[in-house]
Amino acid sequence: MSKKLTSRAEDYSKWYNELVVKADLAENSAVRGCMVIKPYGYAIWEKMQAELDRMFKETGHQNAYFPLFVPKSLFEAEEKNAEGFAKECAVVTHYRLQNDPDKPGKLRVDPEAKLEEELVVRPTSEAIIWNTFKGWVQSYRDLPLLINQWANVVRWEMRTRLFLRTAEFLWQEGHTAHETKAEAIAEAELMNNVYATFVENFMAIPVVKGLKTESERFAGADDTYCIEALMQDGKALQAGTSHFLGQNFAKAFDVKFTSKEGKQDYVWATSWGVSTRLMGALIMTHSDDHGLVLPPNLAPHQVVIVPIYKTDEQFDEISKIANLIISDLRAKNISVKYDNRTTYRPGAKFAQHELQGVPLRIAIGPKDLENGTVELARRDTLTKEVVSLDLLTGIVEGLMTEIQNTLYKKAFDFRASHTTEVNTFEEFKDTLEKTGGFISAHWDGTTETEDKIKDITKATIRCIPENSVEEEGVCVFSGKPSTRRVLFAKAY
Repeated sequence: MSKKLTSRAEDYSKWYNELVVKADLAENSAVRGCMVIKPYGYAIWEKMQAELDRMFKETGHQNAYFPLFVPKSLFEAEEKNAEGFAKECAVVTHYRLQNDPDKPGKLRVDPEAKLEEELVVRPTSEAIIWNTFKGWVQSYRDLPLLINQWANVVRWEMRTRLFLRTAEFLWQEGHTAHETKAEAIAEAELMNNVYATFVENFMAIPVVKGLKTESERFAGADDTYCIEALMQDGKALQAGTSHFLGQNFAKAFDVKFTSKEGKQDYVWATSWGVSTRLMGALIMTHSDDHGLVLPPNLAPHQVVIVPIYKTDEQFDEISKIANLIISDLRAKNISVKYDNRTTYRPGAKFAQHELQGVPLRIAIGPKDLENGTVELARRDTLTKEVVSLDLLTGIVEGLMTEIQNTLYKKAFDFRASHTTEVNTFEEFKDTLEKTGGFISAHWDGTTETEDKIKDITKATIRCIPENSVEEEGVCVFSGKPSTRRVLFAKAY
């Protein structure tokens, strides 16, 4: 298969799909709408998972695991949540197959094995978790309850795309219970900040923190906090959400506690999550027509060493140097791969590592052995330089930080140049058509106006930015009074 990608300018969607497959990140499976995450793609997800897990535990959360199946009666307990996810639910109705008497060698559902109660395959776990929390919480001494789980969920999406929207995906979901409303709100804000810190510091993606409008909130939440990122095609992507659930789930599942004063009250709740959708964000923010561009903080291999040789003797000498480099770099906590495969020529190896976004490539040939040098190639800028072996470790260590910062700045500058303030609906539509990106505009605060703008332009309110300030104005669509601007965009 040719490694050449469709250009982003020619067909962004096709470029993305080709890149995911050709870079060995994931592929479509035999199950409609589901994906196989391949080892290289999973290695990136594992690095994300490890960093997030560390951050969760540093903020006092513990991991647990809850069932994949949710009894339908439990799922129905919180009405808004059930209604919000009902159309995406996969449902188990039977528990056994049997040989089909009419079709030898085939199986059918055993009609006698119908479940007494249907089971929903979790699209999210609030129902089963809050039913469990009822037995865990009796007193204020049991609070706060800070739980996270790493799991898979199923949402029966009709239109799917690898990583961005699949019928089954991997994620983490935090679920917490608190004594007071203030504590729960603080928790929801804290976890949204944790997500923002991770995405900016590790993924090198700038985000806008804010609140969702009522129509965009999580089903069953009183408020939804979010982080929004901007992709290279000018579309927004919701990178993470954190929900203040009020007492909605506590009341639905009768989760009460005895306060210090001896009174019974319902707990206050949050839930929050990010998923393998972050892989899509990583790809679409940094990558180019040559392939992936990975920030060093998340690259499975931060450095790859490629030997260039003609004889076994040269290979042995190069390998000695490579092993010394590996030892020095690993001592600095820099991950290194020595690509000593004999079944591929150096050019093919260069092409593969460029396609897979390895931040730095070191090539060592016979002349380098003579001169005590190596060739160092950066993936982000596609530039090369010859450096002395004596200086290599320090240079590589510095480049790890420089590349990480360069990628963030490039994405930040792109977002800045694609964030436009408009004051009329004509400006709104013109900007959306010609530039895309985030559009900062006044909104009258009504769902009716929000829906009409979406129907006409396909743009939605991504968030009410956290740092937005009061500003007298008029709604860009209705002309009614408005006190602050919100961010609109077309989105994934």
